[in-house]
Amino acid sequence: MIGGMGIGGGTILIPSIIFFAGITQHAAQGINLVSFIPTAIAAILIHARNKHVRFRLAFHLILAGISGAVIGSVLASYMSGSVLRRMFGIYLLVMGVHEMLRKGKG
Repeated sequence: MIGGMGIGGGTILIPSIIFFAGITQHAAQGINLVSFIPTAIAAILIHARNKHVRFRLAFHLILAGISGAVIGSVLASYMSGSVLRRMFGIYLLVMGVHEMLRKGKG
């Protein structure tokens, strides 16, 4: 339901498992990424079956995404949990403002 509003599930999942399960920020973000894999695979299969995938473009995006994920995970491993949590909070704030401004134009 939240994904349909333009907000990713990690917006709710990450803070929830940090506060309710007492898991570290690093682990929470990892859990969020792993939980996304089955949904992403299902979406790719459905869109490919409906011929909505441009495979050449997708290949380049996948390479860029893998590179970004590796770089991001290496950088995150050197950060403390509190710094990572603050950065995630700032990200959520910026994306929230962006979504409010974007929705106001539509």
